[in-house]
Amino acid sequence: MYIIPAIDIIDGQCVRLTQGDYQQKKVYDQNPVEVAKRFEAAGIRRLHVVDLDGARSQKIINQEILRKISTQTNLIVDFGGGIKSEEDVKIAFDCGAQQITIGTLAVKKPDLFLAWLEKYGADKIILGADAKNEKVAVNGWQEESTIDLFDFLKDYHKKGVAYTICTDISKDGLLQGTAENLYQRIRKILPNLQLIASGGVTNLQDLKNLKAMDCYGAIVGKAFYEGTIQLEELSQL
Repeated sequence: MYIIPAIDIIDGQCVRLTQGDYQQKKVYDQNPVEVAKRFEAAGIRRLHVVDLDGARSQKIINQEILRKISTQTNLIVDFGGGIKSEEDVKIAFDCGAQQITIGTLAVKKPDLFLAWLEKYGADKIILGADAKNEKVAVNGWQEESTIDLFDFLKDYHKKGVAYTICTDISKDGLLQGTAENLYQRIRKILPNLQLIASGGVTNLQDLKNLKAMDCYGAIVGKAFYEGTIQLEELSQL
């Protein structure tokens, strides 16, 4: 299982939101590029970068930070936030993202999402499946839909999606553990889907539990920044 640190960006700084709420923002006075270098130095291979300014603006804003991370490290970066057009996709890949994460657009414009999936391939496109009460949430989690999470995942997996990042919004940023029951159900229903768990990872035991479920990856954000998981501890995994 890949440990995938998250760098969420607002105004060029690393931040963490609680349950996706921009009003519950904590700014970490750290340069995202330097943070990425620290992750790489600790043996991390993958990185999840979210342009929160972009998510709010409906277009990529922080592409230069993505470019610097991609040119100054060898991390495999997946990038999300504000990707709404072919131009945004081109910007993300041109700035060094190896994968892009698409959530809202997969709900609002499924034909466009599937066109990108066909054009760029399943290895390049990650389905962002963020959920609240097992319903898909969109637009930076500011809006809930009536779409059932499991139907959503099954439908897109059938159409060629290989990777999904699934975040249980109720767990995100609280440092109170992950949505293990939800992930177990996804693994049981869709054993061939490469599931990346996100939200609520608090300690090494959470990561061990997700690894035992055979999750493809686990995104870790606040636990790193708040120190409940030390980078040095990851050697145990």
